[in-house]
Amino acid sequence: MEHSAHGSVTATAWSALLVAAVVPAAVRCLRRSPLWERISVPAGVALPLLVLTHAWAVLGDLVGLAPPGEARVTEPVLLGAAVLFWLPAVARTRHRLDDPGRCLYLFLAAPLLDLPAVAVVAAGRTAGGLAMIVGMLPLGVAAAGVTWSWVNREEREALADAVPGP
Repeated sequence: MEHSAHGSVTATAWSALLVAAVVPAAVRCLRRSPLWERISVPAGVALPLLVLTHAWAVLGDLVGLAPPGEARVTEPVLLGAAVLFWLPAVARTRHRLDDPGRCLYLFLAAPLLDLPAVAVVAAGRTAGGLAMIVGMLPLGVAAAGVTWSWVNREEREALADAVPGP
């Protein structure tokens, strides 16, 4: 039984890392792919889609909504929603957010995606819930990185504008 619980915690952490680190890294590496333009959706669609898909994947067995085959069904759907989520923040598409929009988008997503993990903890599966929260930390790091990049870019532009020309 203990080995099974450990496997479940590992699977939970890996699922969170896929959504928060692996998918955005892959999208970033391929950010100019023409595929992204064809499948991208507005941020106002992508964020709720990921939040709801993530809640279904995480809480499905707790509330009796788990599909037959569970992770074999939920993981591909969750990964698809994660790709759509990351496109407005990372890829070069018509739905790409500007710097303030990306900051807000990512900082809003982080706590919303942690809510199902809090419910898992409240249901008595502390290790699984904490594994999910820890696995999602790269999303907060990405939000901080986007913010830092934006602030530095704004500062450089302000300094360049303040320097008198020849």
